Amino acid sequence: MTTKKIIQDFYKSEAFINVSEMEPYLHPEFILEWQSSKGFSKLDKQGVLDLTKELSASYVRSKIRILSLVQEKNQVAVRYSHFVKTVENPREEMLLAHFFVIWEVKDDKLYRGYQMSQIS
Repeated sequence: MTTKKIIQDFYKSEAFINVSEMEPYLHPEFILEWQSSKGFSKLDKQGVLDLTKELSASYVRSKIRILSLVQEKNQVAVRYSHFVKTVENPREEMLLAHFFVIWEVKDDKLYRGYQMSQIS
């Protein structure tokens, strides 16, 4: 599978709110460096799985709209918007945040991520 296809499949999946879907995408040595409007975070594989559990408690649906996707060797840059439906109001889709991330893929899994986000 190509690096670009791995990234596309990841964003089409329910991985953001489903730990069992998230886990297979993550390399054992996974690291995400994330600069958000709340500050800097560095998450390992377990940290992302814990975050996924938290998101699944609040959201019943997660949808990614990719705006740009560019590949160079084993890295893919993605600009996207993340939409969710909350447990309290599952009929209304709301914009959660805008993201830009550069993913490095190793052994067909997400290995390193460098991400920036801004809450809508």
